[in-house]
Amino acid sequence: MKDRIRVREDRLLSKGWSELRSVTFDYHRRDGDWQTMTREVYDRGHGAVILPYDPVRGTVLLIRQFRYAAYVAGYTTPMIEAVAGLLDDTSPEETIRREAEEEAGCRIGEARKVFESFMSPGSVTERLTFFVAPYSAADRVGAGGGLVAEGEDIEVLEPTLDEALAMVADGRIVDAKTIMLLQYAKLNGLVG
Repeated sequence: MKDRIRVREDRLLSKGWSELRSVTFDYHRRDGDWQTMTREVYDRGHGAVILPYDPVRGTVLLIRQFRYAAYVAGYTTPMIEAVAGLLDDTSPEETIRREAEEEAGCRIGEARKVFESFMSPGSVTERLTFFVAPYSAADRVGAGGGLVAEGEDIEVLEPTLDEALAMVADGRIVDAKTIMLLQYAKLNGLVG
């Protein structure tokens, strides 16, 4: 692809918690023509997400928290999600271990990477690394809830996998990364 893209202009539009850039580039199409395009690119870094599952009790650990972007898009209830976080100069596995303790109060044992995915590649650079890990009630080492300093006010949920999939079906879970991991758990028989 490097031979098919020529960047004409790359302008920083905003830099806060993340970066928003406007990029104008020439793209060499498959038909041989060059086409000039402008795209806004949102860079917030990469992240990792984990679905802890209890194979004995058939449960999964999820969290519920307020998401402003979803709120302004018309989703007015807190989002039910899998535990996730930005990498912040740590590996994906270190990130999910840290976030599982902070957000869900769970110490993760053997985590297994299952895939990577771009969630919105048309405009967002973030690539997520997805993990699953077994847990038991004994691995619950705290209340979770997140970090107040990061604006987190997190409720921990522990539904069965079937209950969580029913929440997808009835629209209570609308978060893509969570849906993907729940479907992975069901397809791969992670819980009984």
